[in-house]
Amino acid sequence: MTDTEHVNIWMRPERPARGPKPAYSRARITEAAIRIADAEGLEAATMRRIAADIGAGAMSLYRYVPSRDDLIQLMADRLMGEIDIEGMPTGDWRADLARYAGELRAMWLRHPWIATAHRALPGFGPNQLRLIEAVMGVLDPHLPIDENLSLMAVLNGYVEGAARDEVSWTEEVRRSGVSEEEWLARSYPYVRQLLESGEYPIFGRIAVEARRPRLGRDEQFRQGLERVLDCVGAAVSAEAAERRDAG
Repeated sequence: MTDTEHVNIWMRPERPARGPKPAYSRARITEAAIRIADAEGLEAATMRRIAADIGAGAMSLYRYVPSRDDLIQLMADRLMGEIDIEGMPTGDWRADLARYAGELRAMWLRHPWIATAHRALPGFGPNQLRLIEAVMGVLDPHLPIDENLSLMAVLNGYVEGAARDEVSWTEEVRRSGVSEEEWLARSYPYVRQLLESGEYPIFGRIAVEARRPRLGRDEQFRQGLERVLDCVGAAVSAEAAERRDAG
């Protein structure tokens, strides 16, 4: 392996084969980083701050975690370990995926900074691999692998979008001191003006007729999730029919 070749953090041994036992561990450093990020945001979780939290020298931590990117990978994978998928797959794909989606959303809401750390490129840490095996294993008996990948992207995208929206609202409420209910009350005069103009009929129907905006966050999430799972169900049924015809 050349000096310029990238070495994934999961390929690096945590401790040397010889010599004294390290004073710290990746797990301890990662937990400290998450604790700081939960309280103050991801940017606050610097090596210097983490070192102060665990009583170490800042430079000494680089022996355990070589870079900021490595640290974020460790943190993100640690959060994936919070998602309870014990016993999956159970044989009931809809219940399994609904449970996974709820667990994923809850993790995002516990750790809102993950919205700023989430990356398109996966790190394939041990907890992420555990999720892949269990959650994609739910649909594996029913669908080809490419279809499975596509539908999991739709499901994860829905959960991520819903969670980001909730996190954004929470942050805006914190920043402004104005609750969602207060914001809606403040917006009412302008909304009434738009309705009276008659220029935006679809917006008018949303404002007057739509039930979804008036639901609580949990119910909105469940309602949208059911639509996503209906799409998965359509794909499962189509594949089953195709296999019957082929057989």
